[in-house]
Order: sequence, then C-alpha cells, then structure tokens
Amino acid sequence: MLLPVRFSRNTTLGKQTKSWLILIFADIKALTASTPNVVSALTPAFERYNEEQLATVKLPGSSQPVLVSTHNSLGDGRYYDVESSSSFAFDHSTQACLDASKKSTLKSLGAYVKEHFANAAFGVYPIESDAKIAVAIVANKYSPNNFWNGRWRSLYVFDPASGSLEGSIKVDVHYYEDGNVRLLTNKPVTTSIPSGTGAGIAKEISASEKKYQEELNRSFVKLSEGAFKGLRRQLPVTRQKIEWDKVTSYRLGQDIGGGSSKR
Repeated sequence: MLLPVRFSRNTTLGKQTKSWLILIFADIKALTASTPNVVSALTPAFERYNEEQLATVKLPGSSQPVLVSTHNSLGDGRYYDVESSSSFAFDHSTQACLDASKKSTLKSLGAYVKEHFANAAFGVYPIESDAKIAVAIVANKYSPNNFWNGRWRSLYVFDPASGSLEGSIKVDVHYYEDGNVRLLTNKPVTTSIPSGTGAGIAKEISASEKKYQEELNRSFVKLSEGAFKGLRRQLPVTRQKIEWDKVTSYRLGQDIGGGSSKR
C-alpha cells in the first residue's frame, strides 16, 4: 500500500516533494520488477497525490513553473497553462512534462487578429473534461448613421491528440436604408495541424478565414452582376438611357423623371 509522504510545516515543498516521490516510485519499481503491472496500477494514486499537493513542472521555454491540479486538468493526463495558452502531458510517476511542444496559441492568435481586424475580441480556452482547446474570434462593427451593422464570429476546437481543427465562421451583415438586405452565413471549417504549435494554429485559422473572405468577395461580384442587375430598371421613365458621366448635373425631377422640378 502506498502511503502519502508527510512534511513538517517548515519543509519546503517543490523539489523535495518531487525527489521523495521519485524515490518512492524507484523503490516500488525495484520491488515489483517481476510484476510490472503494479506500477501502472498505481498511476491513479500518483495522479491524485500530485494534484492534491499542487505539483509543479517547467515547460520547455517557460521561465515560470506550471501547476498541476484538478483545476487545470484536461483529462487523460493533460493539463492547461493559462500564461502560455498551452496544453501539456504530465507523467505522474516521474513528475516530468512529456509534451515538449509549447503551444503559445494566444500570442500567435493576437498577432493575426491585430493584422486583419480593426477591432476584435479573441480568446483561447481549455475545454473541461476533454484534452482540447477552444479558439474564438469576434469582431463587431456598427454604423447606424449609415444604416448598416456587421458581425464576424469564428469558433474553433483544436484537438492536440489528432492535430485536427474544426469549427465555423459566421458572418452577419445587415443593411437597412430604404429596405432590408441581410447577409447571414455559416461556413464550416475542418482541417489538420500536424505541428500542433500556437503559430501553426494561428496560421491555419488565417488561411481558412482568408479563403472564406475571397469566396465572399467572388459571391458579391456574381450577385451584383447577376441577380441584383436583373432587379434594376433598364430604362428610366423617359425611356432614355442615363448618361452616367453626367449624372451629377441631372435635376432629379425634371431631367430624369420627365416632370417639372420645384425649388
């Protein structure tokens, strides 16, 4: 039976806790060499002990130690570091970080958002009870004086285990001067990121959103030259084509409508 190691109030935890646990693990491993399954069976006990004691570990490239606790657990031996927006695997028997890749998603995402959005909010969040990361971008722009409002919302879920990125891009634009025209879209996104780094996630999001923006632009051109053009009156009530290069000099009532204008 594995007994918890007790320390006096003046004992500094951290390195001593880590060294004691490693020594205990080494002893158990030596004593149960003929039955190696015993060590793996003790993993839940090690995990519970590390989380209760708030064990710490340094991630590669990080200057500050990261806590291991129930509060930042993603399940399946993975934990989340808020400062670096990283998820990492933790070996509870050796108290070592197994995932050497640092996923500084928030920093990389911030650079992308700053470059492509005039005003936006974004965030990177761990998904509870699941070793995945949620990435959200929201950009709102309202112009009531010009009779239009618009919103951009994109939400993705990244799975470090499979390297998959899934989500959707939603665009909602409303123009309401002398009528109502609304664009409401929901574009699903499914792609993979083999590297799993923060820079890789931001790069793939940038590529997906750029591609969708180009699709929207092509749709606008097609709509303008197709459906909208068909809705326009081909000739004014005078049955004569308008000379558009002189349109600024026309008097609306008399020259275009054919009636007399009133000043």
